Amino acid sequence: MNLHQENRDGRCRLDIDGGMTIYEAAELKPALLKSLEASYELEVSLAGVTEMDSAGFQLLCLLKRESLERGKKLSFVEHSCVVLDVLDLFNMASFFGDPLLIPSDKLH
Repeated sequence: MNLHQENRDGRCRLDIDGGMTIYEAAELKPALLKSLEASYELEVSLAGVTEMDSAGFQLLCLLKRESLERGKKLSFVEHSCVVLDVLDLFNMASFFGDPLLIPSDKLH
């Protein structure tokens, strides 16, 4: 799992590459919360997420809840097929409120 961060004018973009599973959750959680705390606007790209389980999903929920409690803007963007499958499984896409683009290979 790799986490790439870019900060600009109080805005932060995180690119997550690799797994968001129970094996990476302990490492990801403090990094995600620290990025949220340090910026007023956080954008998290999920394009590089190759594996996600319920622990990864719980991290997304935690980050969303914390952003709402702290009055911070949070958006999840560029959802990978793996992430879309998990959001669909739990029927939680509307909870996050981010636009979801369905890749063309999922339409067939």
